[in-house]
Amino acid sequence: MPPNVYRPHSVTITEFGAVGDGVTLNTKAFQNAIFYLNSFADKGGAQLFVPAGRWLTGSFNLISHLTLSLDKDAVIIGSSDSSDWPVIDPLPSYGRGRELPGKRHQSLIFGSNLTDVIITGANGTIDGQGAIWWDWFHNHTLNHTRPHLVELMYSTNVVISNLTFKNSPFWNIHPVYCSQVLVQHVTILAPLNSPNTDGIVPDSSTNVCINHCYVRSGDDVVVIKSGWDEYGISFAQPSSNISISNITGETGGGAGIALGSEMSGGISEVRAEGLCIVNSLHGIRIKTAPGRGGYVKNVYIADVSMDNVSMAIRITGNYGEHPDDKYDRNALPVISNITIKDVVGINIGVAGILEGIQGDNFSSICLSNVSLSVQSPHPWNCSLIEGYSNSVIPESCEQLRSNCRQTPVCYDGSSLAAMRAQAQRHKSSDSQFLNSFLKLASF
Repeated sequence: MPPNVYRPHSVTITEFGAVGDGVTLNTKAFQNAIFYLNSFADKGGAQLFVPAGRWLTGSFNLISHLTLSLDKDAVIIGSSDSSDWPVIDPLPSYGRGRELPGKRHQSLIFGSNLTDVIITGANGTIDGQGAIWWDWFHNHTLNHTRPHLVELMYSTNVVISNLTFKNSPFWNIHPVYCSQVLVQHVTILAPLNSPNTDGIVPDSSTNVCINHCYVRSGDDVVVIKSGWDEYGISFAQPSSNISISNITGETGGGAGIALGSEMSGGISEVRAEGLCIVNSLHGIRIKTAPGRGGYVKNVYIADVSMDNVSMAIRITGNYGEHPDDKYDRNALPVISNITIKDVVGINIGVAGILEGIQGDNFSSICLSNVSLSVQSPHPWNCSLIEGYSNSVIPESCEQLRSNCRQTPVCYDGSSLAAMRAQAQRHKSSDSQFLNSFLKLASF
């Protein structure tokens, strides 16, 4: 499945009464247009084109075999009235809204149980008008968890490309329980002090490719998740086979690339390369806690540059809150086979704080060819971890001073090569998308 697919049927949102004046509410127009296009789903699919203008709308649902395409001067604007964002059930792997108990607001652009969905444009814009939601958050006047800009659930063959996302109320792009997902050539913008405006958040999803993106936001640039405590453990849907490349990011309160802290379904087979992280709190971060269970393993991060980053690498074993008091305090996460190599950083505050959990040492943490210009006289702080290092400046902490060149333990990303071989054996229609994903993600 290439990033663009020919659709034999196409309509323009104005054909359904939409007015692009930035004032008229166009929710019904989007809903009616998509309802009409559903009749073409089995006839090659359809395209909904949004021309130049400012198109105010509440939340609307996508359908399978649809391309939502924006003109370069088109702006889809989220309504500032919370009643235009329906309240829906919490994700089963979270058990409740991420911020508040109970339900959550539906994303501006939403879909569930879909296949063959493309959201694209000539760098058109989707603006969530998040400022009012951030105010409600800070003032503790929210009744339900804030909405994302885009969320697709239980969907396959998804492409999000060539768009600018601005001012999301909460996370920006959230594929959850999805497979065969491509996110490329997107720009994500939010103030550096905006709360929880994470950029791209694959969650309990597999075969995901994220490349050539620029993110400037208040929280993690790219973060991988897989469910929260006992709910994520029970739902048991991991995030795996994820490729991240050519990302430039700046974050006020997060990391350039992060894993967790909601990782109870497991995260594995992650490869991230070609990352540029500037003016940020953290560069690379893994977040977990007792009660999470699950695992983060087989993670390969390489070719990273950082400038003006407070802490280059952070692994935290006691991060974040819990959904309720029913979590199992003995459910300890497994953190192993983490390789970070070929990293250069200037204007770095602290090289790293790497902290495991008492009785649950994090293992096979490998650093190689890492050169950081660090301001702190105490560049590393490590506890309850085990691993290896080679060519690390300033010299890594004692727990990592075995030479990773002399041991086969360090993860080298080879499992993704096995994924490529497996893809060659697939004969289903989905394998065409996976092969495209693998081509894009070839290292």
